Amino acid sequence: MIDQYIRRHGRRLYGLCRSLCPHPFDADDLYQETWLRVVRHISQYDPAREFEPWLTQICVNTYRSTLRRLTRSPLLDFSSGGDKDRLLDSVPAPEEKDYSPLYEAVGKLPEKLRLAVVLFYFQGEDLASTARLLKIPVGTVKSRLNKARKLLKEALSDDTELRF
Repeated sequence: MIDQYIRRHGRRLYGLCRSLCPHPFDADDLYQETWLRVVRHISQYDPAREFEPWLTQICVNTYRSTLRRLTRSPLLDFSSGGDKDRLLDSVPAPEEKDYSPLYEAVGKLPEKLRLAVVLFYFQGEDLASTARLLKIPVGTVKSRLNKARKLLKEALSDDTELRF
């Protein structure tokens, strides 16, 4: 039964995982963990609703849980902001030939802004879906996207000819 969902939604889910995780191995782990959670909780899925938003919500929640677990890890003590920034800068960003400056700039956005950008622009969710997935009001999504656009425009103005 799960196989049909994987065939139908696997590629899009993997794209979301790659957008959220800068390293391919982390994206693979997120992809697998998301499907494991789907299998565990398939009885909670309401067939009267669309599957993809439910799947996306599981993926975003799994990603957030992983981030929380990593920030609490005694192996990665982020008590000083510089340590976290150095670690994040050492992780290679996904490379796109023409858009690598954009991906790098998006990767440096604060997490709340980055999630909104990835869901809205990279995954093609509308404002209402993005708000529902992030469990915030639509106005907050608009505000985060606006702030992210300003930060990205500022970051990219010197580095590239990409224009918004």
